[in-house]
Amino acid sequence: MPPPRKNARTEVLRGLVERVVFHNEDNGYCILKVLPEGKNGTAGLVGKAPRVVAGEEFEARGMWEPNRDFGPQFKADELKLRRPDSLNGIERYLGSGLIEGIGPKYAKRIVEKFGPKVFDIIENESKKLEDVEGVGKKRRIEIRESWMKQKSIHGIMLFLHQHGISSSRALRIYKTYGEEAQTVLKENPYRLAQDIRGIGFKTADDIAYQLGVPNDAPERIRAGILHVLETAAQSGHCCFPEAEVIGKAVELLGVETLIAPQVEELITTEQIERVGEFLYLPRLRAAERSIAANVKSTASLPSAYPAIDEAAALAWVMKKTGKELAESQQRAVREALRHRMLIITGGPGVGKTTILRGILLILQSKQVKLVLAAPTGRAAKRLSESTGLEAKTLHRLLEYQGEGQWGRHRGKPLVGDLFVIDEASMIDAPLMAQFLSALPEGAHLLIVGDADQLPSVGPGMVLHDLIVGGSVPCVKLTEIFRQAASSRIITSAHAINRGQVPDLKPFSRSDFFFLEASEPDEIRDLIVQLAHTRLPAKYGFDPITDIQVLTPMNRNLLGTASLNHSLQLALNPPNEVKFEIERFNTTFRVGDKVIQTHNNYDKEVFNGDIGHIVAIDADPVKIHVRYDADRLVEYEPGELDELQPAYALTIHKSQGSEFPCVIIPVSTQHYMLLERSLIYTAITRAKKLCVLVGDERALSLAVSKQESRKRFTGLGGML
Repeated sequence: MPPPRKNARTEVLRGLVERVVFHNEDNGYCILKVLPEGKNGTAGLVGKAPRVVAGEEFEARGMWEPNRDFGPQFKADELKLRRPDSLNGIERYLGSGLIEGIGPKYAKRIVEKFGPKVFDIIENESKKLEDVEGVGKKRRIEIRESWMKQKSIHGIMLFLHQHGISSSRALRIYKTYGEEAQTVLKENPYRLAQDIRGIGFKTADDIAYQLGVPNDAPERIRAGILHVLETAAQSGHCCFPEAEVIGKAVELLGVETLIAPQVEELITTEQIERVGEFLYLPRLRAAERSIAANVKSTASLPSAYPAIDEAAALAWVMKKTGKELAESQQRAVREALRHRMLIITGGPGVGKTTILRGILLILQSKQVKLVLAAPTGRAAKRLSESTGLEAKTLHRLLEYQGEGQWGRHRGKPLVGDLFVIDEASMIDAPLMAQFLSALPEGAHLLIVGDADQLPSVGPGMVLHDLIVGGSVPCVKLTEIFRQAASSRIITSAHAINRGQVPDLKPFSRSDFFFLEASEPDEIRDLIVQLAHTRLPAKYGFDPITDIQVLTPMNRNLLGTASLNHSLQLALNPPNEVKFEIERFNTTFRVGDKVIQTHNNYDKEVFNGDIGHIVAIDADPVKIHVRYDADRLVEYEPGELDELQPAYALTIHKSQGSEFPCVIIPVSTQHYMLLERSLIYTAITRAKKLCVLVGDERALSLAVSKQESRKRFTGLGGML
C-alpha cells in the first residue's frame, strides 16, 4: 500500500455491501461496491476478508485514496463483515447466490413474508417457507440444506481466519472434513498438516497452541517428526539419518525424551519406514523401489529394434546431416542401437544433440515410433527445435490431472517404441517413478542429461544414482569439439566442473567475462548498467528478451526480488501511458517480462514458462501475457500470485533453458548457497555471452564446494 498522503487520516466507514466486484479466496483480497452510511450513491472499497457476500453490513477502518481508473476508493486496513439486520441488506444477502434455491425474486418474497426473522425461520422452522409462493417441499429442503452448509462453512472460515488461515484453505478443510471440521481441529489440529496440501506443521502448531494443545502431546511430537522428514524432502533428500531426524525434532519441538517412542509409533502405524540407519516417508521409499524395479527389468532386456547394419547406418546419417561424427560419438550411436536402455551424459560442447539427432534419424528410417519428452516446457521446446520432432513435458505426456492424479500409469501405459528423456538431471524420484511405471511393455528408453548440473528441485538425484548404480549402460562424453572448444563459456564451465577457477583475464573477442565488484550495491548497480546500456550498445542485445540475470537466491540485495525491482525501474520504467497494477507486493506493468511459478492446467501454462505482459484492461481488470509467438493468456488480479517478474531468475528456475546473454552476480552475500553445480548450471545457460559480476573470492569458494551432491537417497544402493 502506498504511504499515506499529507493530511490523510484514518477514518471508519460503515454501510452495506452492494456488490462483490472481485474476491480472491486465497488471500482474502476483495474489491467491493458499497453503500456507505450517510453518503449518497455507491463507493469503491478495497480490503481483505475471508468471505464476503452482497448485502452484508461492513465496518472498515482505513482512508480514502484517489484511483486513476476508478475514482476515489476506500482502502481498508481492517474490514469486519456481519450478517445484515436491515431488510434491504437481508434481501441482497439471500439473493446473492449464496443459498441454493434462492435468487433475487425468491429473496424478495421470503423477506416480505418473514421480515427480520427470516434466518431463524430457515434454520429452525423451515416448513413455514412453503407458505411462500413458488416454494415447495423440494425447494424448501434445498434452501435449508444450503443454508446449514453455508453457516457451517462461515463458522469454520471465521474460526480459521482468526488463526491466520486463508479462505481457500478453509474451503479445503471443509471439503476434507465436512461438518466434522471444527471437531477435527479441536481434537487434533496436526491432521491438517498430513491431510491438506498447503497447510504445514507451523500453521497447524500455531492453531494447536491457541487451542491449548500441550507441548508434549503425542500428536504434536508425531507431527513434528513428520515435518522434519517433509522438510528434508523439500531440500532434496529421499531419506534422512534417524539420529539427525531426532536432533532436528528436538530443536523444533523443544522436548527430548518423548521423541524416540513416537518414532516407533510412526513406524508401527506405517507413517514412516526405517531402512538401516535411515528414516523414509513411505511415498519416497515406494518411488525409489519402483524406479529400481522398473530400471532393472527394462535394462536387462536385449534391444528389440529391427535389424540395423551399424556401419551402413552411421555412414548414411553422416551423409544425410553433413556432419562427421567423431569416434566417441559413433560409439554412443552404436550403444544406443544395441541396448534396451541407455544413459548419455556429458557437459556442454560434447555433442549430445548431434548424437541424439543421428540416433533418431536412423530409427525413424526403420519406422520406430519415437516419443520425446523433457521435465519443463522450455526444455521440451529446445528438444523439439534441436531434433525437428514433437516433444512434450513429462507432465503433459503422462496426462497429469492435478492433485497427484495421472492419466497414464501401469494400468493405462503410454504408446511408443523408443522414449527419449532430455535434461534428465532435473527429474525427481516421484516423477521418474510415475514415468517408468507408465512405460509400455517392450519399450526402449534413452536418457540424456548432464549429471554435473544442479540436481532436481524435488527429492532425489535420479540421474546421478542411475549412473553410479551401474545397472544401466552409460556413455559419458568428455571430448569437447572444435567449434565448442573456442567458446570460453564452454571451457570455463568444464574448468569449474573439474574444481578449477577458470581463466578470468579479459579477452576482447571472448564470450565469457568476469567484472570485479566487491560490495553488493556496487554489484547490483553494475548488473543494471550492463543490462540497460552497456551490453545492448556493444552486442545489440534486446535488454528485455535477450538478457537474463541469474542469481542463487530470492532474498538479499542480490536476490531476485531486489534485482527485479531495480531492473524493472531501468528497463521498463513507469510512465503516463503504461498501465500497471499492484498485487501481492509486486507492480506489474505493460512490457514486463514475467515467469509463471505454478503449473496451471486450465490455462496451459507451466512452472518456468516466461512471457511478456502485452496489455492490462482497466474494467474489469485483466492482464494479458504473451507466451511464445502465438499464445496469449489472461489473468485476473487474484491470479497474479502465479506470476513473478522475470528480469532476474534463480539459477534453479533457469534449468532446462538457454538465453542469448546471461549475467550472474557472484558475491559472498550468497556464501551459504554458492557451490560448484550452481555456478556450472548458470554459466551453461548462456548461448552467446556470459558475464560474471562480483568477487573473485566468492567464485573461488563456489568452485571448491559440492554441496548439492550431499543428498541422502537409497536408489544408487538399490541398483
